[in-house]
Amino acid sequence: MRSFHIQTRPRPYLAIIERGILGRISRYIPKDTGKIFILTTRDVWELHGAKLEEGLTARAAEILFFPGGEERKRLASLEILAEQMVRRGGDRTSLVVAFGGGIVNDLGGFLASVFMRGVPVLQVPTTLLAQVDAAIGGKTGVNLTTGKNLLGTFHQPVAVLIDPDVLSTLAEREYRAGVYEVLKCGIIRSLNLFSLMSAKHEQVLARAPAIVELMIAESVRIKAEVVSADEREGDLRRILNFGHTYGHALEAATGYVQFLHGEAVAFGMRAATHLAELLGLLPPDAKAQILQAISLYGPIPSLERVSAEELVARLASDKKTVRGKVHFVLPEAIGKVRIVSGVSDDLLLAAARAALS
Repeated sequence: MRSFHIQTRPRPYLAIIERGILGRISRYIPKDTGKIFILTTRDVWELHGAKLEEGLTARAAEILFFPGGEERKRLASLEILAEQMVRRGGDRTSLVVAFGGGIVNDLGGFLASVFMRGVPVLQVPTTLLAQVDAAIGGKTGVNLTTGKNLLGTFHQPVAVLIDPDVLSTLAEREYRAGVYEVLKCGIIRSLNLFSLMSAKHEQVLARAPAIVELMIAESVRIKAEVVSADEREGDLRRILNFGHTYGHALEAATGYVQFLHGEAVAFGMRAATHLAELLGLLPPDAKAQILQAISLYGPIPSLERVSAEELVARLASDKKTVRGKVHFVLPEAIGKVRIVSGVSDDLLLAAARAALS
C-alpha cells in the first residue's frame, strides 16, 4: 500500500493506492454516515460493483446510475440525480461514493458539494485518468455548451481510494487516455517520470503491474504536492493544466463526443509545446523529445474536421481566461513549465496548425 497526504484547509485526507481496496471500503466511511449513495455507470457496476458491495460489509447503499459521456455532464443530469437522492431518503448525513471514471468523479463531487448545501464524498476512481488526476484535489464541475467545467466547486473528498486491479478491465483507448495524463505530470514536474514513460513505453502499454503502480504513485505524489501548496488554483496549481487550454477547446469544438479527455489533453500538449518553441521558451531538442513521447501512446482520433481558427476562437471561453487574457502552461524544459498570457492570435493559430498537421 502507498498513501499520500493532501493537506487542504477544510480537511486533510489520504489518497491510498492498494490492490483490492474496493473490498475494504467500509474502513474509510465516516462513522456518523447515514444513507450511502453510490454514483456510477452501469458498465462499471457490472464489472466491479460486487466487490464494492462486499467491501461495504452489509451496509445498504442506494445506486445512482449515470449514463456517462461528457455531453451528459451537465446541470440537467445533476438535478435528476439530486431528485433521486431526495426520493430515496437522502439527508445531510448522507455520503456520495463517486465510483467510476473522471466524469463520474467530477459529477459526483459536484453533486455532493451542493446536495443539502454539502455532504461528504468518497472518490473511488476506476480509470487511470481518474486515478492520477480527476479524483484528487477537490475540483468538481459540469460542462456548458460554450466550454468544459465552467460550472463547479471545490469540494475535497474524505479519501481517494485507488485500486490498480480495476485497470485490468479498462478498454485500451481509455487506458491510453490516462497514460497521457501521467505523461503530463512528467513534463511539468518530473524528468524521471518522463524518462520512464519514454524508455518503458512497451511495458506501460502492456500494463506491467510494477510500472502501472509506479506511474500512479508518481502522478498522485505530484498532484498531492501541488494541491497541498495551492488548493484553489491561485498560482502553482495552474501547472496541472498543461495541455488543457487547447484540449478543452478541442473537446468543445467537437461536441464532447469525438475525443476522450486524455486524448484532447494529448493534442493540447502538442499545441502548447509548439507554442513554447514559437515564443522562444523551449529548445528544439526538448520540443522533439516531448512530441516523440506523446506519439508513443497514440494515435488519437482524426483531426481532419477541426480548424485552427475555431480552436483559437474558443480559447477565450476557457475558465483559465482572466480579464480577457488566456493563460497557457508552457514547457521551458522537461520537468519545468511557466504560465504565460497575452500571446498574439497569430502565434496561437500557428501553434494550433502545427499540432493539427
